[in-house]
Amino acid sequence: MNSSNSQKKLTLVTQNYQCPKCGKEFSTKRCLKAHQIIHTGEKPFTCTECGRSFRQKYSLNKHQKIHTGEKPYACTECGKHFQIKGHLVIHQTIHTGVKLYECTECGKSFSQNSNLRNHYKIHTGEKPFSCSECGKSFRLKVDLTRHHTIHTGEKPFTCTECGRCFSTGNNFASHLRTHNREKPVTCTESRKQFSHKD
Repeated sequence: MNSSNSQKKLTLVTQNYQCPKCGKEFSTKRCLKAHQIIHTGEKPFTCTECGRSFRQKYSLNKHQKIHTGEKPYACTECGKHFQIKGHLVIHQTIHTGVKLYECTECGKSFSQNSNLRNHYKIHTGEKPFSCSECGKSFRLKVDLTRHHTIHTGEKPFTCTECGRCFSTGNNFASHLRTHNREKPVTCTESRKQFSHKD
């Protein structure tokens, strides 16, 4: 028997499943089907607690930890707990100081890619979030949401000590320090401590 015939070569045949909408390819039919939900907008997985819907079962399972309060991932440095492992990984960069994402324009570094993307809008001038009331535009969605309270008059943060209401969490937190006399800001010149930065 010929030795070349006795040694059969194994070849791995991979079949690619292509999305007819965008052309993206997947190694399994299941992955393609999961991807196609992006195009249909379908969200078949619904939370029984709050009614919020998700495209993937994984996302629903992750979300449901909000209702259970489960936080199984603990930081070994400070003991803080997280519902999602990825949030723990991001948090741990506080302790390590690792900042892998660097801006090609100015060299500033970030621990998260999303923070770099938001920062980069400073250089491009991009402000994709516009107020439907006055047309003012913002780099970040959170800034638009905060701005919108000007038009609605909404002040969702209420002090239980004195009853004052605030439109932003930052102003509310600063106000709370006046009650408990916390002074986290130190002047670099005089070394005096203050409840907020002015």
